[in-house]
Amino acid sequence: MLREALRQLQADDNPIRVGATGAGWMGSGFVAQMAHVPGMEVAVLADPDVEAARQAFLATGLDEDAIAEAETVPQAHAALRRGQRVVTPDITLAARLDPIDVITDVTPSPASGAATALAALENGKNVVLVNIEADVTVGPMLKRLAAGAGLLYSVSSGDEPGCLMELVDFVTSLGFEPIVIGKGKNNPLDPTATPDSVVESARRSDKDPYQVASYVDGTKTMFEMTCAANATGCMPIRRGMVGPEANQETVTAIFALEEDGGLAPFPGVVDFVQGSAMAGGVFVTVRVSDARVAADLKYLKVGNGKYSTFFRPYHLWFIEAPLSIARAHLYGQPTLVPLDEPVAEVLTVAKRDLAPGDYLDEFGGYTFRALIDTAGAARAAGALPAGLAPGARLVRPVAAGAIIGWHDVALEEDAPVVRLRRQQDKLTQMAESHRPIPASAGEGGNS
Repeated sequence: MLREALRQLQADDNPIRVGATGAGWMGSGFVAQMAHVPGMEVAVLADPDVEAARQAFLATGLDEDAIAEAETVPQAHAALRRGQRVVTPDITLAARLDPIDVITDVTPSPASGAATALAALENGKNVVLVNIEADVTVGPMLKRLAAGAGLLYSVSSGDEPGCLMELVDFVTSLGFEPIVIGKGKNNPLDPTATPDSVVESARRSDKDPYQVASYVDGTKTMFEMTCAANATGCMPIRRGMVGPEANQETVTAIFALEEDGGLAPFPGVVDFVQGSAMAGGVFVTVRVSDARVAADLKYLKVGNGKYSTFFRPYHLWFIEAPLSIARAHLYGQPTLVPLDEPVAEVLTVAKRDLAPGDYLDEFGGYTFRALIDTAGAARAAGALPAGLAPGARLVRPVAAGAIIGWHDVALEEDAPVVRLRRQQDKLTQMAESHRPIPASAGEGGNS
């Protein structure tokens, strides 16, 4: 059992040593939880704000003299030999340290996640990201690089995609056919939300207004369900998904197939529901072909006969991420890994009129929001992946509500996230060019 393996590592004074990037709300929470997990420790915490990283360690009860700041490998190695924890502004440092076992990024930044993961893979370290935004943007490329180096790449449990992947594994292992996989949205959807409009709710929950606005404007949900889509092959019904109001009593009928009065046009849909009853949870609606099993599930109050919905009412984000890291290190077991080629994409949509010279800000900001669509539709539209949007400079005007395209912006081409995405798209295009043409294609005339 995992708990016994971790307790043995603790008893042997041989913990799994984790190098983490991010000391914000997510990262500091991860550090706080890791302080209670036996047999594991955050040995290196990187953040451009080194003082924030230091405070994250101090909040766990460590003394000042138990923490050392380092910017070079020799400095960090010396500190680790003394039994100290290391804080650093360099997000690539942990990957270059021999004692570090696993690398993670606990931020919502694709740029941070991509740079952290790339450094890890280039230095022979396994990667388990809490950062789903990085996975959506360049996950298939990171997976490919990891496989080529004989390393593991995974997204952790805790956020909805990882929790949903565990639920999908559960239902498919039992032989059920998933019709819709989804999540309950925590906040009412308002695509116009900005930091200004959510400042009071952000203050009450002690969160950054940009972070809260990224939940309310739908950006976070779009990334989450794109991550789940690209790990399972499930697809959105339409751009932005449907997002109906639902509760545990109604969700099964709502997400039945169209032929049975539901919204799903085909098996294998990603979507979300609104309303407080399922907020924060994940669900899988399945079709049940066996009459006896269908009757038993109905008796157990998880279905209506032909369809059943399995619902997990919570996700614990960075609090349960340590379990994914431990399973990856001890057993080589990933939690969520993207398919070789994405089936869905997160498009960038202008929140207001944008002019040449404007810069796109952060998720939940004033300039753009994200929308899920199929990968094919995104390519056809020339849409800029939302994971590349932060910091991009407009070179052409874009009207409010319009999709921002690759050709509308200038990117920092040397940034790891941009380089990885360029490589990923090139490989996808090559794969498409080598696919056989269907027999019915190119025959001309009408049949």
